[in-house]
Amino acid sequence: MTSDRKDREGMPSDWWRTSIIDIEPGSIRVRGYPIQDLIGNCSFPQMIWLMLRGELPSMGQAGLLEAALVAAVDHGPQAPSIAIARMAMTCGVGINNAMASGVNALGDIHGGAGQQAMQLYAAITSSMKGGLSVSEATEREVGSRLDKRQHIPGFGHRFHPVDPRATRLLQLVDAAASRKEIVGTFSEIGRACESALERRIGRRLPMNIDGATAVIYSELGFSPEHGRGLFILSRSVGILAHAYEQHMQGGRIKGPMPPAAGYHYEGPAPRAVPARQRVDKSENKS
Repeated sequence: MTSDRKDREGMPSDWWRTSIIDIEPGSIRVRGYPIQDLIGNCSFPQMIWLMLRGELPSMGQAGLLEAALVAAVDHGPQAPSIAIARMAMTCGVGINNAMASGVNALGDIHGGAGQQAMQLYAAITSSMKGGLSVSEATEREVGSRLDKRQHIPGFGHRFHPVDPRATRLLQLVDAAASRKEIVGTFSEIGRACESALERRIGRRLPMNIDGATAVIYSELGFSPEHGRGLFILSRSVGILAHAYEQHMQGGRIKGPMPPAAGYHYEGPAPRAVPARQRVDKSENKS
């Protein structure tokens, strides 16, 4: 331990330590860069990269990051996170509460597939380091999960036979790889997963937006945890837009379905409370 470290032990200013931002009166530096120099010269995707990675990205890297962020902003009011934000807005809460309500619905099932696909791709790359080819490593990882009846994240879609967002993102990935802006390993892995799934289940499950953004974020060197955070950051734009639209439309206490739709009750038939459960009013008299 250095003498400087010993001298600083217990200093109040060391309660929080960060390498992200340095603020003094009249000065704000993000990763060392003066904020006034970043403003007007740095795009929002570049700023996201700088905040998460510590350095500014190349134009090609920033372009791919931006494309992935744009692709995931919204998927309609039937998406639970969007629906929840709209319902919250009709309950009289503020825009921040509505947004937080929607974001809080983004978990492992709704919102986590991108992170899980990145973890799958990472497992495949680990197998490749052991000497397996892309095809062999993919077959092993995908096959093992299918044998355990586990979900394979990033492939197939309940609504889109072919996800148009994934198609476009993969075109951009291929173009970036041809320009040597990325290596292209994870694009190859993603497509190998498609082939392995088709061989195992007998039908094609095309890569969806989660699988495609997982390719991009993995190619760009982000962690799986970053992948989920970036999706949430992107989808927050849609949540904001829908919450504000609902605010402008008005409405009070709107539930997930119109009242006329009703619901299906499957509990016990109407029945009386047994006599022994009834409390004699005289027992409650003092």
